[in-house]
Amino acid sequence: MLSVGTINEMSQTEFVEAFGDVAEHSPWVAAGAFSKGAFATREDLIVAFETTMLDAPKQRQLELVRAHPDLAGKAAIAGDMADDSKREQSGAGLDTLSPDEFSRFTDLNDRYQQRFGFPFIFAVRGADKHMILHAFEQRVDNAPEQEFTAALGQIARIFRFRLEDRVAES
Repeated sequence: MLSVGTINEMSQTEFVEAFGDVAEHSPWVAAGAFSKGAFATREDLIVAFETTMLDAPKQRQLELVRAHPDLAGKAAIAGDMADDSKREQSGAGLDTLSPDEFSRFTDLNDRYQQRFGFPFIFAVRGADKHMILHAFEQRVDNAPEQEFTAALGQIARIFRFRLEDRVAES
């Protein structure tokens, strides 16, 4: 684990190299978070990532949301996901779905993508496949703006989990 002191000594290049994958395929979030340092605590670092995302233009936010893989979807089957996403989905049991469960996820992914134009985002840490399916079924009928806000909130939770795994508490 890295200390906040070590992080504060990093160049922007080193910082983006260390944290560029915290936001799925979107190293611009790490670059923006770097500009908000020096950090007094790990929490300051987490807030810098979230603030960078929330302050971005809506199109940039949408690109970030769309960079996430479907849960238990084609990217998961092909192994075409960031390492953190693979571990997180596996930890929630999404790599051991029954055929019926896989079919439900596929149907919900398709319905969700058609309705909103981006994948369902859920910070799966601490959840199991049943909890995720329940949330999926609840959110698929949300209003588009409500769901976009929910997706950004889930991404902020993903940032938190990933940064807590890498940075020692101050």
